[in-house]
Amino acid sequence: MTSSGHDTHDEHTHAHGPGCGHASAGHEGHVDYIHDGHAHAAHEGHYDEHALPHAAHEGHAHVHGDSCGHEAVAHGEHVDYAHGGHRHAAHEGHYDEH
Repeated sequence: MTSSGHDTHDEHTHAHGPGCGHASAGHEGHVDYIHDGHAHAAHEGHYDEHALPHAAHEGHAHVHGDSCGHEAVAHGEHVDYAHGGHRHAAHEGHYDEH
């Protein structure tokens, strides 16, 4: 995963870009796309792995929990809820994109 001196996300078949359906966040002059617990940025024909940024999922009216019907995914010391191509984690009154 570090063939070019930095962490890369190998075998990534999805092409990220505006309208791809994944949350995005500006990061040091480029755009990271957030999905599956990772942040990826296009770089010289591959995707680089970046630290997961704090990106709030705005306008989320659904409350996640044990019986909400979405897949619960353990992620560090919290739980993400997967749906609609995103993973959401409760954080200080809103949901973060993971």
